[in-house]
Amino acid sequence: MSRIGKNPIEIPQGAEVKIDGQMVGVKGPKGEMSLELSTGITATLEEGTLELVRENESKQLKALHGTNRALISNMIKGVTDGFTKSLELVGVGYRASNQGQKLDLSLGYSHNIIFEIPGEVKVETKSEKGQNPTVLLSSHDNQLLGMVAAKIRSFRKPEPYKGKGVRFTGEYIRRKAGKAAG
Repeated sequence: MSRIGKNPIEIPQGAEVKIDGQMVGVKGPKGEMSLELSTGITATLEEGTLELVRENESKQLKALHGTNRALISNMIKGVTDGFTKSLELVGVGYRASNQGQKLDLSLGYSHNIIFEIPGEVKVETKSEKGQNPTVLLSSHDNQLLGMVAAKIRSFRKPEPYKGKGVRFTGEYIRRKAGKAAG
């Protein structure tokens, strides 16, 4: 990861970065985020680029160098452009609807699943005739967005025999053959 850590981070127009000791704060049109750097790593801001420097060449610090650089890069991308994830519900009778931040999922269980989405994540549902229902999630925080999407997917994971379940849009599900007729 040390090669990734050495790359400078370009700060786009509209993003504002503040460094206060080990804290790096990023502010942009979509929101604001902050990260505490690992010990042994320092950040320097020069003319629209942010660079991370490590104090020594230990294996642990090299890995943390790349990780911290990737986290800050994702923070900058999130506050300027944002992140989106799309989930589709594959199965007969599977439905999704939302009222504000409450997502109502009908996934073939006896009761509907009502899931409260965190305030930082915006949710939108689409149901078109002839297509699978879709849940669109968007946020400036990539980590929180991934956790919410994974939680929704965990309610009914795609199964390999019929392919039914909640899957990410474009996700490939490896299919298995059923029982062989005797």
